[in-house]
Amino acid sequence: MTKPGTSAITGIGQTAYSKQSGKTVLALCVEAGMAAIGDAGLEPADIDGLISFTFDTNDELELQQALGIPDLNWVGRLPFGGAGAFATFQMAAAAVESGAANHVLIYRSFNERSESRFGQPNAFAWMYGEGRDLNRSYGLSTPAQAYALQCRPYLDRFGVTSADLGRYVVQARAYAATNPQAWFYQRPLSLDEHQASRWIVEPVLRLLDCCQESDGGAAFVVSRLNHARTSGRPVIRILAAEQSWLRGAGILYDHQREDLTRLDSTERLAAKVWARTGLSPREVDVMMIYDAFSPNVLMKLEAFGFCGHGEAKELIASGGIGPGGTIPVNTNGGLLGEGYIHGMNNAIEAVRQLRGTAPNQIAGAGIALVANTNCAVLLARE
Repeated sequence: MTKPGTSAITGIGQTAYSKQSGKTVLALCVEAGMAAIGDAGLEPADIDGLISFTFDTNDELELQQALGIPDLNWVGRLPFGGAGAFATFQMAAAAVESGAANHVLIYRSFNERSESRFGQPNAFAWMYGEGRDLNRSYGLSTPAQAYALQCRPYLDRFGVTSADLGRYVVQARAYAATNPQAWFYQRPLSLDEHQASRWIVEPVLRLLDCCQESDGGAAFVVSRLNHARTSGRPVIRILAAEQSWLRGAGILYDHQREDLTRLDSTERLAAKVWARTGLSPREVDVMMIYDAFSPNVLMKLEAFGFCGHGEAKELIASGGIGPGGTIPVNTNGGLLGEGYIHGMNNAIEAVRQLRGTAPNQIAGAGIALVANTNCAVLLARE
């Protein structure tokens, strides 16, 4: 971003998060997109940029036709799926801040549960580059297996037990239980229930440590800051949108790093965010973490500096990430509790928190960080 802080999220939209949408992926995308455009106080004719992931199956020109957008100045896709989710905001900000576009629609939709389940070996086989053949030959045929291999050294070094992971899951489900948009609305979870769930990859991941497979869509409109300020709506400013991809790292098969007990790419990412903004973890009111698997939350809390290396399990056990804690995390229930739209639903929750409209509203929330391993966006309400 050449001019940090001169763009804003002006609209958000989503569909229901379900297991059987009964709609095409394009229909889900149009539903979320139209909701975001309307939320921004715009018409489809105002949209002149589209951004999504390479994994998204919606054709840009078909989406343009379905939405009724007369002309596009900027179209782009980011590699990957969830690994690059929040980099979409960096690309959108670059477009509006450079003058290449005025209002950019970011979109993501899929029928991941009812059509193509990423968590299944056959659906997973074609993804994640040349390394898949080598890794599959050693039995790594699902994301859960790959992540369990990466996380095991961290868990072993710091004595993180399945119950420690379960304490995060219980908290996420508590937030989901009071969030009407969540799949697990009104369905809280006890630690005993977590511990009774079957192993997916023993001794690291139980069923309830793994994110959902969901049908649904999410969308955002990113506009110039001056437009946001005259729209009559809350101004949600993009303070920083950063990426970090260290040489030799992998998107999923990232288990050959020198030190598997820490996320060096995420530590580098965090340094970029704090350097860009001059802020620190102390100023963040809400943290939205890409919780595809529960150990990710602990390691990312540490990488962003919310606690020391190896201290996340104590932070969670103390209630530090719950309501009234030092850093509320995934107040929508996260990808485990609300739904899995490649992390984009977590970004929607960040905007809701800053607007003051979240179901589990954090009083006075003014700054929200949305992050995964390799990309992050820091948002603030003016």
